[in-house]
Amino acid sequence: MKIGIPAETRPGETRVAATPETIKKYVAAKHQVIVQSGAGVASSITDEAYLAAGAQLGSAADAFGAELVLKVRAPDAGERALIKSGTVLIGMLNPFDAENIATMAAHGLSAFALEAAPRITRAQSMDVLSSQANIAGYKAVMLAANTYQRFMPMLMTAAGTVKAARVLIMGVGVAGLQAIATAKRLGAVIEASDVRPPVKEQVESLGAKFIDVPYETDEEREIAQGTGGYARPMPAAWMQRQAALVHERAKQADIIITTALIPGRQAPVLISEETVKAMKPGSVIVDMAVEQGGNCPLSELGKTVTKHGVHIIGEPNLATLVAADASALYARNVLDFLKLIIDKDAQLAINREDEIVAATLLCAGGEVLKK
Repeated sequence: MKIGIPAETRPGETRVAATPETIKKYVAAKHQVIVQSGAGVASSITDEAYLAAGAQLGSAADAFGAELVLKVRAPDAGERALIKSGTVLIGMLNPFDAENIATMAAHGLSAFALEAAPRITRAQSMDVLSSQANIAGYKAVMLAANTYQRFMPMLMTAAGTVKAARVLIMGVGVAGLQAIATAKRLGAVIEASDVRPPVKEQVESLGAKFIDVPYETDEEREIAQGTGGYARPMPAAWMQRQAALVHERAKQADIIITTALIPGRQAPVLISEETVKAMKPGSVIVDMAVEQGGNCPLSELGKTVTKHGVHIIGEPNLATLVAADASALYARNVLDFLKLIIDKDAQLAINREDEIVAATLLCAGGEVLKK
């Protein structure tokens, strides 16, 4: 098959869907790979490295003209114009964007959204959300440490003792757990909060203290279990109790990192303006949910602002700030997914009975499959 790797054009997107490592494997499997010249520059991958791996260099039209196109983000109108009807498109295509799915279907594409893969053991190696969230959790702590005007670890010096920074992590999925681990390595004292009770053991195993919000009803306890590894919206009464407890913990925190997302919905507000007002001057909030409305109403997309003496970082898509590793992990996710839809003769073999294939296929043959 002819596989195309175009450069990403979305503002701020630095990743690329294939690396020399994965291209060598495509070429070894008898595929022809065309990489748009310059596609890997932002990920520290040169055109020469792609050529050495066996790829051919071409224009955007060459890459989008392939039978199978690998991308990071969904194509815009200009990119879609370069894609032929019948092309198979793979990337993080946002399964909740109905308008985009309809447009891709009308264009005759077979589009797979990798972030829609089910959270099952067999899909772990192609779990793009986890691979990218892991990187984002790490980077969130590094951004916070860079903005925070004090040390992270406790230090005993001739001039006196410096207290360790107190870090509060809200939302303990993949990103939150990596944030805990990274902050711990930097010597911070860490607390963490999440609606799902099973994560308490994970939090404590990483050396953080878990903040328990008691459940008052069986309904609250059942909802807190989440769905498919994700949190579900909690009842208003529980949210009020959590807000009161978070308010008290936030007053003592030096750094807060919020990671709470609900797929397809507005991010829940976890840090109110009143809580920000109560925080210590010079404290830092990193709002990792800023692209979905933010866990703090004072966050501003793409900006670091200071409100009520608190620095609030609203940097979106943190994985793009670690582009080389983010691309390497994403490219491996894509490689493993392709094993499901390409047979041993290097031909497309899309089995819609496979639960991973069925979950990720957004549209095919002009028909929208996900609504």
